[in-house]
Amino acid sequence: QVQLVESGGGLVQPGESLRLSCAASGIALSMYDTAWFRQAPGKQREAREWVGSISRNNYPYLTNPVKGRFTISRDNAKNEVYLQMNNLKAEDTAVYYCAVPGRDVSGQGTQVTVSS
Repeated sequence: QVQLVESGGGLVQPGESLRLSCAASGIALSMYDTAWFRQAPGKQREAREWVGSISRNNYPYLTNPVKGRFTISRDNAKNEVYLQMNNLKAEDTAVYYCAVPGRDVSGQGTQVTVSS
């Protein structure tokens, strides 16, 4: 059974940092592109925003709203993917999900709240 589990969310103030982790079981993340999405408060699941991805060849891509502030990395030995979020803003508040689109699987999400 394929399972993705996100962790590392929390409540932070604007300008602070968080690192989210996505731990996988039943699947080798090294074989797949892995993506991060987020769902802002009040938005429907269909409106989840793509944050970025890291390819199986370890090439990261971040979308414009987070480029320069967020980075994506992976640790194949731990079978984990990470989202390092720096200089967080209130508009980054959301539930963050990792996903493997090639297997149509995503985790349950971790809440990130940025508030003063």
